[in-house]
Amino acid sequence: MSSREVVVLSVGGVRFVTRAFTLQQFPESRLARMLNDDDREFKLVNGEFFVDRDGALFSYIMDFLRTLQVSLPTDFSDYQRLQREAEFYGLYPLANLLSQEHLLKPRREILEVRFSPQKMQAFFRIFGSCSTTIEALAEQITVFTGQQSGQGWNSPFPSQKPLVPLPLERPSHHDMVFLCGTEYSASDQFVARYVSIKPDNRKLINGTNVLGLLLDTLLKDGFRLISTRTVVSEEKVECYTFERMKRATGLTITVNQTPGSSGVAQARRSQVQKGK
Repeated sequence: MSSREVVVLSVGGVRFVTRAFTLQQFPESRLARMLNDDDREFKLVNGEFFVDRDGALFSYIMDFLRTLQVSLPTDFSDYQRLQREAEFYGLYPLANLLSQEHLLKPRREILEVRFSPQKMQAFFRIFGSCSTTIEALAEQITVFTGQQSGQGWNSPFPSQKPLVPLPLERPSHHDMVFLCGTEYSASDQFVARYVSIKPDNRKLINGTNVLGLLLDTLLKDGFRLISTRTVVSEEKVECYTFERMKRATGLTITVNQTPGSSGVAQARRSQVQKGK
């Protein structure tokens, strides 16, 4: 292994160890030229390249060079400073992406659960600002129906007859509606609706129990409860409002290397990885 296959950098006192190939992803960058001793800004001291720049921000530069992805923590805010560092190192594809903060900043996502308890049934309506979240939640929730004789709202046991899954009502891409509990059918029998929410395998008929499981599911999925209120109109409706910061869609830099060229960088969207 040659001395330049592994490179050690000290950036603002923070030490980084990497491969020369990683620093040469963008041949026209200052980091690539540094390996040829072609940049006075980088001083070679005791076998380590020293540069007087921000070491904390350079960790994101290194992550970008290693993965060719822009993946920042949800609480990151120094877009302009990181853009300035990218420009200093001659990583202009990264700098151009950072100049478009709206592509990288996490978005605030709002979700509201409306719960209306009745004598024998409970109605649920879930609204969300992000349609993909509602779609994913709808895939977790299943309503089962079946007929019972002489059993009511608080019956803890499902009917012995097979339960039939029902599709959720989807008034729009941003909401869903379902109910649980019992009601009388035309044949004077109880029609029961049970709700199951994955990964929990229980089939719940009591509205309060379903509400508790639903709220717990949202909290485990990264939402936090920000408000509760009661809407009083013709019937009592409880409203629970949640929010979470949703990471923006990840951006990957694709470098097309052709003979005799220094590489052409293009950005494309990709599934983002979890933040640091």
